[in-house]
Amino acid sequence: MSIQNVRLEVMQFLEKNIDSFVENYLIPVEKIWQPSDLLPNSEKDTFLDEVTELREIAKDLPYDFWVVLVGDTITEEALPTYESWLMDVDGVDQKTSTGDNGWAKWLRQWTGEENRHGDLLNKYLYLSGRVNMREVEMTTQHLINDGFDPGTDRDPYKNFVFTSFQELATYISHNRVAQLAKKYGDNKLSKICKIIAGDEMRHHLAYSEFVDRIFKVDPSEMMLAFQYMMKQKITMPAHLIRESGDSIGTAFEKFSESAQRIGVYTAMDYVDILEKLNVKWEIDKITGLTDEAEKARDYLLKLPARMTRIAERMVVPTEEKLFKWVQPALIK
Repeated sequence: MSIQNVRLEVMQFLEKNIDSFVENYLIPVEKIWQPSDLLPNSEKDTFLDEVTELREIAKDLPYDFWVVLVGDTITEEALPTYESWLMDVDGVDQKTSTGDNGWAKWLRQWTGEENRHGDLLNKYLYLSGRVNMREVEMTTQHLINDGFDPGTDRDPYKNFVFTSFQELATYISHNRVAQLAKKYGDNKLSKICKIIAGDEMRHHLAYSEFVDRIFKVDPSEMMLAFQYMMKQKITMPAHLIRESGDSIGTAFEKFSESAQRIGVYTAMDYVDILEKLNVKWEIDKITGLTDEAEKARDYLLKLPARMTRIAERMVVPTEEKLFKWVQPALIK
């Protein structure tokens, strides 16, 4: 049987439990928070006073902080690209001859939860008055227009490694932004980012369980897929980000440097995520591997130490780089 057919069988096997995945890791619409719960209420007479207070507190947040918050928002708002990619994965179908496909059901409900993140952050940025919203909006449209390729092809094993990694990375980023916002006295923004981070952690736990279950039924191929993704390196969802008038991907390095300067997401965080996944999936204990998969495991276990040495030698520029999204005149 071909590798692709085996993967399809595994996806069909996992799909039998899709309702339990939805129940365990996603929250019903009527019970989960909505963006309006965390923003000034436009129906109340106190709305303008609340907005004025939000804007005053926002003035104390530093330049790199705004760059990172904008970049995080744009990344969240490019959700249509991520959903369309995952809907094309082998084993995922919008509809089948026997009815709704379980994986499509999962992805639509996951998308529904993720969609709230961009909505909330976008509204906060708009109300804050600290950023050039037209430039932000153009960057978002460019990112969606330019597409997305995490290097996974239609392989569900590789895609689930990617989503497991990325959901944990976004948890770290939003959680660190929450901590910094609290440090600078913006408790409302801190709560916003912390509650988004909570969603990301739930989603990480779901996707990492998918991988864990695949390891139990197809360990060698799952190990090889994990190795493949780490060899080529996990691509950040915003790696093609650009400002208006610029070429694809030109803004990502500057955005990444801002995140590293303020400690929101660093090279060491990348290494730490890999170590956490090695431990979570207990790859050192997996049995029944082929010789090739054994070599892949050895590579994965040694990789964190090698990457740590590289990360320790990295030098992040100390000078802030100006973005069209955030202009100095807007943050004085």
